[in-house]
Amino acid sequence: MGAVSAPALAVEEGDYEKKTWQEVEVGLPAAPDLSECRDFYVSAAAKNRFCIDPRSISVGADGVVRYTLVVDTPSGSRNVTFEGMRCETRERRLYATGQPDGTWVVSRNRQWVRISEATANRQHAALFLEYFCPDGIMVTKREEALDNLRRGGYQPKIRF
Repeated sequence: MGAVSAPALAVEEGDYEKKTWQEVEVGLPAAPDLSECRDFYVSAAAKNRFCIDPRSISVGADGVVRYTLVVDTPSGSRNVTFEGMRCETRERRLYATGQPDGTWVVSRNRQWVRISEATANRQHAALFLEYFCPDGIMVTKREEALDNLRRGGYQPKIRF
């Protein structure tokens, strides 16, 4: 077999289209059903209770996992947010904040924010690493995210 010349291996500019990412429009979910909320582990240092409303989880065609996050503090405060997570870029976005009457206030900030590893308040890092983007790869369907929440984190499926 002969050697392949360098020009034969060259990739022509334009062979690969650069697609600009486009976020899909989403509606706001129903208020969370706290009796169905799935707790998830954040860290030993975290004093808050963190849970996801399973009905709100969606895996979008735009590569965004969307969910309602409920955070209860030891003092009795509750924060409810509807958020999105992009596994490809390790970013998150706040869509809306829940109100006590079950309504939503849409966030004015449409910016995506990098998910960082913190110590106590690392709920987004935990969701990214263990539940929605294990190994940096987005779950492919809602059921996969639910399974990860049920199991307490991603469990690789090893078959012998």
